[in-house]
Amino acid sequence: MTTDEIANTLKLTAQLMELHDENPFKIKSIANAAFKLNKTDIDLEGKTLEELEKIEGVGKGIAAKINELQTTGNLKELVEMVSKTPPGVIEMLRIKGIGPKKVRQLWQELEIESAGELLYACNENRLVTLKGFGLKTQAEVKRQIEFFQSNIGWYHYATVEEFAINLVKELKKKYATEYVSLTGAMRRKCEVVDKIEILIAVENAVITDDLLNDKKIKIELITCRENEFYNKLFETTAGEGFPISDFKLPTEIKNEKDIFSFNNLQYIEPELRESSEIISLAKANKIPELIEVSDLKGILHNHSTYSDGMNTLKEMAEYCKELGYEYLGICDHSQSAFYAEGMKIDKVLAQHAEIDELNKKLFPFKIFKGVESDILNDGSLDYEEDVLKSFDFIVASVHSNLKMTEEKATARLLKAIENRYTTILGHPTGRLLLSRPGYPINHKKIIDACAANGVIIELNAHPYRLDIDWRWIPYCLERGVKISINPDAHEKQGYHDMYYGTCAARKGMLTKEMCLNTLSLSEIKLYFKSRKG
Repeated sequence: MTTDEIANTLKLTAQLMELHDENPFKIKSIANAAFKLNKTDIDLEGKTLEELEKIEGVGKGIAAKINELQTTGNLKELVEMVSKTPPGVIEMLRIKGIGPKKVRQLWQELEIESAGELLYACNENRLVTLKGFGLKTQAEVKRQIEFFQSNIGWYHYATVEEFAINLVKELKKKYATEYVSLTGAMRRKCEVVDKIEILIAVENAVITDDLLNDKKIKIELITCRENEFYNKLFETTAGEGFPISDFKLPTEIKNEKDIFSFNNLQYIEPELRESSEIISLAKANKIPELIEVSDLKGILHNHSTYSDGMNTLKEMAEYCKELGYEYLGICDHSQSAFYAEGMKIDKVLAQHAEIDELNKKLFPFKIFKGVESDILNDGSLDYEEDVLKSFDFIVASVHSNLKMTEEKATARLLKAIENRYTTILGHPTGRLLLSRPGYPINHKKIIDACAANGVIIELNAHPYRLDIDWRWIPYCLERGVKISINPDAHEKQGYHDMYYGTCAARKGMLTKEMCLNTLSLSEIKLYFKSRKG
């Protein structure tokens, strides 16, 4: 092992010892040695134990560890600590600005086990209540995580969309042509992407440094002739399973729709071009009209300062109305969600009183009294029955004890779905894209149970979640289960995530008719009333 490799191994050893609250004097000794070795050009290769002991800042204990590393390639002590530490927690130690003590605090007090979960916690304003943290620290942690994740190679669609669209605009301007378009996964609006693909009908086109804006994501520029543009756009848009080889391409073409009519097929929106399964629907002219953002009449599942939101209930309501929506569903966390300042009974009563007053002032706009009730470990809902029935609707979600088998997770959700007070099943798998796969569930059993119990399934529109996965929406529709596109907004700006939820919903062929919050205010009032009855 090189000196740098040994120094880095010692540094990790010290960090994990501090994480697990080991002897502070021993930790300091190892950390100091790692620091000194990192700053020196000394060559440790081939040195005997006695020679290592004589190096300044090393000593007998550290020399023995270096010798062990040189002879075995590892440290027994380090291996043991790694075995009892989640990989994501070790990953968090690499984030600048949060040392082992803070990582331990986040791990033990908030049960955060990855950088992605930590970023989501920052977005939900959860760090500010921890001792030693605060708004400034939370903002810095978020900035550092985003920098850290930007080097991994995969990106949430939402984090690169604006840059990609602007890049297309700049290329149009630079080359004085309208024949420029996003293509590939970006055009299909996939949840995560590893590159931005752009098609341009300029054979010698290049992307110069002044257009990159320091973005690290890979950018692939595909060039063609102007008369090839739409055929090339069709070819490059397709996902791996979409059978472009089955299509005959016309020689004279005015737009991409001509390709589909030339092949006697209904037009297939770019979002749907993932697999061959869509072709049979296009042949039968059975692809439905997909939902649009403009179809959405209200925003359900949002948080305020009554739990872990950044804005007051009044601010959340006024901004929702300002955006042109007819209603808001406020769903602050229930009492068991201690990590999110969950509402005790007195808070529930206070919020309901404020909602009544705001509804008078904001009429005809309406705030519905909702709650995001934790699904407890045994599948029951948080709060007693007399509290549950005081809400207009309830989003039931899992937030704790996420390490479950498929059998356990499915049983837990089934019990919550069968609870008469559950209106919407929130983010069904608890996944965080690029960070946490979510607990395994039997989707068919869950969807079937929602169908049997009249429960709506949430498509959580936060671009880190997009849960339920769009691939399961067709089965929901087949079983008659409606979807609610919910932003899970923890601040006013979170409402704009409804767009990303709609992008995912379109990939699952969701229609306006099968979405809960396309209902008008009068319609959803009746729905909630009938559901409670």
